[in-house]
Amino acid sequence: MWFDPIDTTCLGNGAAQTMARKIAFLASDAPSAQTARAALVSRYGDVSEADADVIVALGGDGFMLQTLHRTQDLPAPVYGMNRGTVGFLMNEYSETDLLERLEEAEEEVINPLAMKAQCAHGALHEALAINEVSLLRAGPQAAKLKITIDGNLRLAELVCDGALVATPAGSTAYNYSAHGPILPIGSDVLALTAVAAFRPRRWRGALLPKTAHVRFDVIEPDKRPVMADADSIWVENVLWVEIHSDPDVAHRILFDPGHGLEERLLREQFV
Repeated sequence: MWFDPIDTTCLGNGAAQTMARKIAFLASDAPSAQTARAALVSRYGDVSEADADVIVALGGDGFMLQTLHRTQDLPAPVYGMNRGTVGFLMNEYSETDLLERLEEAEEEVINPLAMKAQCAHGALHEALAINEVSLLRAGPQAAKLKITIDGNLRLAELVCDGALVATPAGSTAYNYSAHGPILPIGSDVLALTAVAAFRPRRWRGALLPKTAHVRFDVIEPDKRPVMADADSIWVENVLWVEIHSDPDVAHRILFDPGHGLEERLLREQFV
């Protein structure tokens, strides 16, 4: 279970009544999510995010990522219920048994990627990504990227539509669509995956230790412009991008027993 032992109020007959937890309900703009929030608030009440013992996010994976980013400095973990499409990071939606599910939920802790990107006009951008940081060509010609890892040049020229670095939690998202590996949760590795690599023709990427510092330098940026993306935070016309896992930021996500990320990642490989 994810929580510390909680206080109980002793009743006259010697039984103990578990004190109700304070829940903050957040919902995406989707009508189904808003309807679900209204029903849950009516049943369980609602508090602010800062006062909550647990935050319940209603929507899809995109909304879950937004919620995790926005609440990363709060102590409360996030429990998602799917009111979107895929819902890989979400639990099934139900109104009637939420308190019991929260008590039994299992916690996964995820460290995001930290991105630093230098733009052609001089600005330096920083962002965090729970799923992946990706570089994508922004013009008609293929991108050319130089890849350096921990200060060592590993690939002098990758001609491609793009490349990405993914966390285990994000390995079933864009990384998997680009034919990258699915990484078990808890594994201390990152996936470096090419997107439509042209040269080297059969190079699809590499597995890196979680402690790795990855740097992409854009070759011929004026002729072959590249954009960078960290969980939908876009930076255009980048000259170089540095990426590493940030151990100082820990996102706490709750899952129903038997339906955590470990099981989902395993199941995804057999469909």
